[in-house]
Amino acid sequence: MGSGTDGGAGGASARAEMQGYARELADALPPYASPGGARIRLGVNIAHHPDTAADFEGYARPLWGLAPLAAGGGDFAHWDLWARGLAAGTDPAHPEYWGEPRDIDQRTVESAALGFALALAPDKLWDPLSGAEKDRAGAWLARFLDARTPDNNWNFFPVMVSLGLDRVGYAHDRDARHARLDRLETYALADGWYADGPTPQRDYYIPWAMHFYGLIYAALAGDEDPARTTRFRQRAGEFAQGFRHWFAADGSAVPYGRSLIYRFAQGSFWGALAYSGSDALPAGEVKGLLMRHLRWWRDRTGSIAPDKLLSIGYGYPQPAVAEQYNGPASPYWAMKAFLPLALPAADPFWAAEEQPLPDDLPGTLVQPPAGAVLSRSGGDVTLLSGLQQNTWARGGPAKYSKFAYSTRFGFSLPAGDLGLVHGAYDSVLAVSDDEGEPVHFRVRETCEEPEALVEDGTVRSTWRPWADVEITTWLTAAGPWHLRTHRIRNGRALHTAEGGFAVDRDGTGTRRETTPGRALAAGPAGDLSGLADLPEPGAAPREGHVVEALPGTNVLAVRTAIPTLLAHLPAGEHWLRSAVLGAGPEQAAAWEAGPPAARY
Repeated sequence: MGSGTDGGAGGASARAEMQGYARELADALPPYASPGGARIRLGVNIAHHPDTAADFEGYARPLWGLAPLAAGGGDFAHWDLWARGLAAGTDPAHPEYWGEPRDIDQRTVESAALGFALALAPDKLWDPLSGAEKDRAGAWLARFLDARTPDNNWNFFPVMVSLGLDRVGYAHDRDARHARLDRLETYALADGWYADGPTPQRDYYIPWAMHFYGLIYAALAGDEDPARTTRFRQRAGEFAQGFRHWFAADGSAVPYGRSLIYRFAQGSFWGALAYSGSDALPAGEVKGLLMRHLRWWRDRTGSIAPDKLLSIGYGYPQPAVAEQYNGPASPYWAMKAFLPLALPAADPFWAAEEQPLPDDLPGTLVQPPAGAVLSRSGGDVTLLSGLQQNTWARGGPAKYSKFAYSTRFGFSLPAGDLGLVHGAYDSVLAVSDDEGEPVHFRVRETCEEPEALVEDGTVRSTWRPWADVEITTWLTAAGPWHLRTHRIRNGRALHTAEGGFAVDRDGTGTRRETTPGRALAAGPAGDLSGLADLPEPGAAPREGHVVEALPGTNVLAVRTAIPTLLAHLPAGEHWLRSAVLGAGPEQAAAWEAGPPAARY
């Protein structure tokens, strides 16, 4: 999937490009299928759900891309395997039976892909079945309609099943789907955002789940439910205005939150927007956003799919990125990005010239529903986070509660809790109450305020690593810098370590500088990560230091260095201020020019 722009006559090549990528990923899967086709096992399952559900996931998730491919007339050589698998997986007498649908069951998640595929490509999956096989498959799927689900985006899964049963003419209770849709609409927030249920969670599940399914529903059920589908389209249009700020000029998206192993599902919202017929953004801009994103990922195929199978990880195979619900086939959720393949070649999306993001986009965008500030500089994007928290998913605090997340530098996950090298404390203020040499650190994990203060390019939060330690943090965008201010009221003495972005330390041309109050690490490609202390008048600056984190902690670079400012604080009240630089080589002069002044 090469670089470049495609429009007009080139629209055909962009479509063929996307078709080729979808086939490339799916063609690697049949050798791992069971004899009956119902199970695809891509590795050892260490998720909390059983192997049967993980194998069903391997069968179902590719359908998010294969069904649009078929709906748009694209070829795929292995549909017979998937049709046989549907018959076998829904037959209780078959050894590859997927099992009985239950409440809060991983099979509910995967049933959505089946319903979606039946809605878009019944000729490939449903029509080849015998009458008895259709009866069994329909009855099995219909049992998910009233299965209990978590009170979040899962409510959309039975809706997708219902749309599929509608398409194949299988009678079922359609009232259940409307009750779920009513509940889903209660999650709506300002600016086109949703919450993922009655929680503070606002992450990629909003674009790749809440909006994605809502726009599919709008496209497939708009005639019968026009008022609701109008609302779905309107919210998606509002959301699109801000969500484009999450994407860098090169197509990369901000790595943030859980389920990052789904990779280019990050861009699936743009495909759903096009599929729904929305005109919220010009077709060329939407096409450019999606195609640049897909190319950014495909250019990394050797890293993310070294054996032609999508790996567990983000920028490379990295099992530590996975959540407890991720199995070996979970990354194929990424195939949601191929939804525009269902559109005909003459659709405005394919006919349009790919366009870059507008030049007049603001450099800073405040997003109160997400508790975030987005900063664009030099083509890169930095997200400053204040509201989000997650203490139930594996690695949740690192994925949500760091101060900053970057398209260029990613973020790091701790490899352990013994010292700075294991902790990989990029973009945090780590604090320790150890006596002597600090070993055990705590970072921001949860915030006291139910809503972060987000205004004027600044996000504020208050957090308590111990009952007698209160830290209020202000984060202010000043691209390519951002400013951090911490007011620390500590009833005990503390060691503090404040980290900048983690930068690649492999290769020649790396550079490190540490002086009182300053720490810099430069990568082999010229990327710069630095911190400049902004102490109170008369106060001594913090000590500059560069930490070599354990390998495999950062989501983009395997081996990294983290510039860090160190200080010891006696009990009392203290203010720590710093300017943090994250820049590419084209903005290297920013370090020498010096930081902006503190705001708070």
